[in-house]
Amino acid sequence: MRIFVPRELASTEKRVALIPESAQRLVKAGFEVHLESDAGFESYFLDTDYEAAGAVVVKDRMAALAEADIVLRVGKPSLLEASAQKAGSWAIGFLDPFNEGELIEAFAAAGVTAVSMEMVPRTTLAQKMDGLSSQANLAGYFAVIKAAERLNRILPMMMTPAGTLAPAKVFIIGVGVAGLQAIATAKRLGARVEAFDTRPVVEEQVKSLGAKFVKIDLGESGQTEQGYATELTDEQKAMQKAGMAKVCHRSDIVITTAKLFGRPAPQIVDEPMLAGMRHGSVVVDLAVESGGNVVGSRLDEEIVTENGVRIVGMGKLECGVGGDASQMYSSNLYNFIEHFHDKESGGLKLDLRDEILSGCVIASGGEIVHERFRK
Repeated sequence: MRIFVPRELASTEKRVALIPESAQRLVKAGFEVHLESDAGFESYFLDTDYEAAGAVVVKDRMAALAEADIVLRVGKPSLLEASAQKAGSWAIGFLDPFNEGELIEAFAAAGVTAVSMEMVPRTTLAQKMDGLSSQANLAGYFAVIKAAERLNRILPMMMTPAGTLAPAKVFIIGVGVAGLQAIATAKRLGARVEAFDTRPVVEEQVKSLGAKFVKIDLGESGQTEQGYATELTDEQKAMQKAGMAKVCHRSDIVITTAKLFGRPAPQIVDEPMLAGMRHGSVVVDLAVESGGNVVGSRLDEEIVTENGVRIVGMGKLECGVGGDASQMYSSNLYNFIEHFHDKESGGLKLDLRDEILSGCVIASGGEIVHERFRK
């Protein structure tokens, strides 16, 4: 059973799907691991590292795709590369199925079993395979680092003979995986942290990290089975913005992390809120790739408003720590393969009655099999 790891082609992508340590474990498990030359270079893993781990480094990308039984990626492939895989093979990566209907159809037409890592269910059993959470964790961390770099003052309180510097004030909007890590990171750096989420259930988590939970009475609100916040009514959105505007006004850094699974991100920070913020403050929009939480934010751009607020709209913030991001994602993929490895046949077990596979397998056996995308 041959695994192939192609080099990621997006200019902003600094991750690799498989690190040498995971490659070595797969080789010991009986897999033949092939890797495109320089696939790990941007993550600081060299071809010689993979060869020492027992992997085979190849240069002919299309030939390797055609021969592979399992293709491991970070990002989604082109239609050409999806069609190049042989029938019965597996394609595993972040396939963006809500926006890539044509790509999913190409996998189905080629007879490929397409696994979208975004769709791994958030259950206890699947936790070790949850690539979305592992990457969001690092994105939350790096959002604070990027904001601190752009702020013209330090985050911790500092007492010196020249006087006392007050701690910076950080406001985190959205307390999911990324938000919790942003809170923890800002606290470790010495900032005074406040956080808000539409789900009251996360208040205890915020407090456990030493931050203050901002309470805004929105009436009835909650979360989905997957742990995402439910969409608010227009009236609730207006109440939320009014409450958050007061906190934004006194904050040096605002980090937004609110996403709606499979839908455009809600716009939370509007022009009046930005206008009420102080000159020199920083806003990091972690949802910019799905439309953005902040009015005016643009993917992979930094914008300075008329009143001097810096809006950072960088996508894939986890790529800022590409080595660790690769390690965590590689572990997610290894755990997926190890869990479904059929040692008798050497391949992967495909049983769509399985809770994990029914959640993340989008296409298989020549058709789109996932209920949400079949239509």
